[in-house]
Amino acid sequence: MNNYKVDEWKIIEETFEPQRVKGSESIFSIGNGMMGQRANFEEDYSGEMLRGSYIAGVYYPDKTRVGWWKNGYPEYFAKVLNSANFIGIRVKVNGEPIDLSQNKVVSFSRILDMQHGLLQRSFVVELRNGGKIEIVAERFMSMARPEIAAISYSVCALDCDSIVAVEGYVDGDVVNEDSNYNEKFWDEVAKSATSRGGYLVMKTKKLDFNVCWNMSLEYSIDGAEMPAKAISIEREKYVSNSVEFNLKKNQTLTVNKYVAVTSTLNHPFENLVSKSDEILSKAALDSYAVLKNEHINKWLDKWQHADIVIEGDAEAQQGIRFNIFQLFQTYTGEDERLNIGPKGFTGEKYGGSTYWDTEAYCLPFYMSTAGEHVARQLLIYRYRQLDKAIENAAKLGFTDGAALFPMVTMNGEECHNEWEITFEEIHRNGAIAYAIKRYIDYTGDKGYLTEYGLEVLVGISRFWAQRITWSDERQKYVMLGVTGPNEYENNVNNNWYTNYLAVWTLKYTAEAISYVNNTDASTWAAIKGRISFKEDAELAKWADIVAKMHFPYNEKLGVIMQQDGFMDKEQILVKDLDPSQRPLNQKWSWDRILRSVFIKQADVLQGVYFFENDFDLETIRKNFDFYEQRTVHESSLSPCVHSILACKIGDMERAKTMYLRTARLDLDDYNKEVNEGLHITSMAGSWMSVVEGFGGLRIKNDTLYFNPFIPDNWKSLAFKVIFRGRTIKAKFEGGKTILTNESEQPLSVMVKDATICIPANSTIGV
Repeated sequence: MNNYKVDEWKIIEETFEPQRVKGSESIFSIGNGMMGQRANFEEDYSGEMLRGSYIAGVYYPDKTRVGWWKNGYPEYFAKVLNSANFIGIRVKVNGEPIDLSQNKVVSFSRILDMQHGLLQRSFVVELRNGGKIEIVAERFMSMARPEIAAISYSVCALDCDSIVAVEGYVDGDVVNEDSNYNEKFWDEVAKSATSRGGYLVMKTKKLDFNVCWNMSLEYSIDGAEMPAKAISIEREKYVSNSVEFNLKKNQTLTVNKYVAVTSTLNHPFENLVSKSDEILSKAALDSYAVLKNEHINKWLDKWQHADIVIEGDAEAQQGIRFNIFQLFQTYTGEDERLNIGPKGFTGEKYGGSTYWDTEAYCLPFYMSTAGEHVARQLLIYRYRQLDKAIENAAKLGFTDGAALFPMVTMNGEECHNEWEITFEEIHRNGAIAYAIKRYIDYTGDKGYLTEYGLEVLVGISRFWAQRITWSDERQKYVMLGVTGPNEYENNVNNNWYTNYLAVWTLKYTAEAISYVNNTDASTWAAIKGRISFKEDAELAKWADIVAKMHFPYNEKLGVIMQQDGFMDKEQILVKDLDPSQRPLNQKWSWDRILRSVFIKQADVLQGVYFFENDFDLETIRKNFDFYEQRTVHESSLSPCVHSILACKIGDMERAKTMYLRTARLDLDDYNKEVNEGLHITSMAGSWMSVVEGFGGLRIKNDTLYFNPFIPDNWKSLAFKVIFRGRTIKAKFEGGKTILTNESEQPLSVMVKDATICIPANSTIGV
């Protein structure tokens, strides 16, 4: 059942339902890469909600709290901080507050206009005295000016003259939902109110991030600007202005509120207020209409490059556009210090801003839709944290430059506080190595290896070489005590995916060393000296591990085993589960989950997806059929991998089912947790499901390759990718592939077995 009206460019909510408020706050979230917020109401709301505004890169290192401390635990858990509520416009009509939790709601509509990046809302309420009031609100976080947010908020007295009091404010007295003991993480630094606005400067505890919220308010009645003498209302961590107007029946009061948000991430502390004044003054002078128009143009430009067009299936179309929209709201690639948090600006469930999701899922999306530079930024982010990764490994007892990149981080330090993740979910290291190769294969930027990539690869390979154990019993190398991508298994031995990724990394790093040495021997000599690389000994050790690693396999079934002992579990299939027991993570004890056969997300199949060229089609099909029946998809990262592999083996029914699940995961709230925020990083997996799954996009021998597999009910599918400086549009319709080269240079591509050369600025059908 759809909670929201199906529309190809909009998310539309047509009724007000208090029990759905928190979920809708997530769905209708807006942001611009530098800041963002949940779709809280501007006016007061006394019902259940999660008030949330967030600033990229601002966090709090909350001391790790565990019942029994173990050596190697991270010192802190990085909380993504809820920051000042700056959208506030408190409204009273004839002394009665506008509050949808208290007023009688006559009508309600909320629209997220994804094409133009606008959040719009309108409603009519009936007050206690019988008068009806209409509110129309629109707001956006400027894509053109990332430190500016703008709101247009209108109040109309529909059936009687009314006294309307309006208070525009910034409230810094906020608390994180996940705060221990309701601890607050901000201290007031300075504030000031003027006749038409005011500013509030706050700093975070411990790390002293300083942020200034500066607001400017303007008022008009039926389009005529109104002079207003505001009364300043000040209390701790709070600044506001209050005005009052006499509205005649059917007159409309409009409040335009502009907010500049500046921080010491981007400006010196001593210039924080003056810079915000400068940014704010220019925005207010330019007007709401100008700000809105330039913001819309930025969004239209993004859609011009990144849109996916699905004809014939409105649900599929809405889902993929929602995912693309949220990805671009979360990360723009303009600041190399930032990354892609799993909740983006939509909630607080996960700390940190960087997970393995970025390399495994998000890199292909940004690489193909935003270009090589943005993808490079994501990889350089990890390179700049290599020293921290070596420190992280050292804390766990690894030596000689071995690097363990964090599962969760803000600045390169591990800050995840669950032992089975921090110590054991080490496959994240391999995803970073895989992303380096994926980037180079796609862009052809082999210089990245020499400049940045090789040192990262060596650090990761040194970790794998120390993390394995030689088993006299097996006469094989083994990997003990790990957690694979399937987090419904902890502390297992020989997770196949982790073992395979480790061996692949060792082989690829050796190849990379050979390449750099052969093409730039002096640079390799410098790197080798800098990292004290013992070439003969280390390469020999790696080669021995590659040759003798143990990989669990069931000869009788002819399938890869997820880990040693997997078949000891009771082999119950998902189809046999009582639906009332789903999702398991909300119904079962953790002990019961760990002992069950059920898989949270793609694990073996994650490896099959990464390394599909290593397996024939029958092997892929056999493993897909075995593991898909045991997977409950209670991780947002799961359905996309299954959809891509289902396309690979020609299983259209499961490919489409899994695509709709990943594309509409939050819109339809499959896992019953959207109130906590959106699953931003898995949204990139939805893009992969379309482009790599149904479009069959791969890179083969440095050539763009398509092998389309389109659902029967889709009239057509079209998308664009940026490939080595060229923009290629692919459209698949009625068994025909139409390719357009929108660039100034020709490009050869492959469609199944045919090689086609597309001249510059030309279209060819196959």
